[in-house]
Amino acid sequence: MSFAENLKKLPGISHLAGLQLLDAEGAVVATIENKAGSQGSLALYNHLAQTWGAITPEAARKGLELYAEHTEDARQNPGKHPNIDRLLTLAAEGKTLRTKHLFAV
Repeated sequence: MSFAENLKKLPGISHLAGLQLLDAEGAVVATIENKAGSQGSLALYNHLAQTWGAITPEAARKGLELYAEHTEDARQNPGKHPNIDRLLTLAAEGKTLRTKHLFAV
């Protein structure tokens, strides 16, 4: 399935302003905002966080499957898709990022 098809199966994100990703020390390493251009990544990361409780290596591998055709593009063009690059790194290095939901007001 394509990324667009996979997105249709993920939970909605209208209640979110964004999602913060935190390292082992609790520092924010990235924020995915609910805005044009990042809503697909927000939906995917939100789904991974809900399913695995964090962005674990296993969650990262599943995320790479869900990104579908964009994953290979990210592998061929490092830096073009930073949210996919992050999952590639987490899967390869066996690291986990915790998440903090930022709710819309």
